[in-house]
Amino acid sequence: MRASVLISAAELDEAIRSEEVVLIDTSDAAHYAEAHFHGAVSIREIFTYLATTTPQGLGALRATFAAAFGKAGLSVNETAVVYEQAMAPGFAQSCRGYILLRYLGYPRDKVKVLHGWLPGVECGRLPSTTEVFTPACATFPTTDDDNGLLLDLVEMKRIADDPRIVKLDVRIVDEWIGASSSPYGEDFCPRKGRIPHSVWIEWVPHDEAVCHGAALQVGRENPGVRLTPSSLWKKPAYRTHASTLDHGTSGRGT
Repeated sequence: MRASVLISAAELDEAIRSEEVVLIDTSDAAHYAEAHFHGAVSIREIFTYLATTTPQGLGALRATFAAAFGKAGLSVNETAVVYEQAMAPGFAQSCRGYILLRYLGYPRDKVKVLHGWLPGVECGRLPSTTEVFTPACATFPTTDDDNGLLLDLVEMKRIADDPRIVKLDVRIVDEWIGASSSPYGEDFCPRKGRIPHSVWIEWVPHDEAVCHGAALQVGRENPGVRLTPSSLWKKPAYRTHASTLDHGTSGRGT
């Protein structure tokens, strides 16, 4: 199997025929019951679980998903392929599965994200079903070693003003300008704003581009400077939404 994180339907079909593959469906219970890939296991918590960055919170995160992935049949010998049903209401939640597996130490070459969504890749080789699959439980490999994949608050504060390190903010525009704290609710988090010196590339248009062509929204955080069209990084063939950025918000997300 190729080294890319993304795997196509054709590559997945080939992998299922030649090696041990565990399919992980991240959709909610209703969508999973309606249709899912044959043999896929539902782990909805990939999208819904909320963790704190305290040692206790991260310990609970590790324990929760080590148990979930072990129940799904992952032992380290299998390739995990994470997928979702659709852009809405999936919103790239399968990528969270990739991050969680890598954070827990699962080998990089053993974690894949399906390129596309269930309705778009269904075919005779990858049929869907309503049958609930119960895999044989496995012992998921765990480690307490920090692999450096996630930064905590202390480390982010240390590098916030370092121009050599790019702080990429991929949240929606309402979060970037400080109008909302979270997709879960305007005041879900205790603070609003963004990290100073961060660069904004909203994630939504990249998923929309799959069906509607290239689209990119970009902005740059400069303390004390109003964000105007001239202060935005622009690329040919991509669109920017400068009017939504002209607010001068400079809240610290950390």
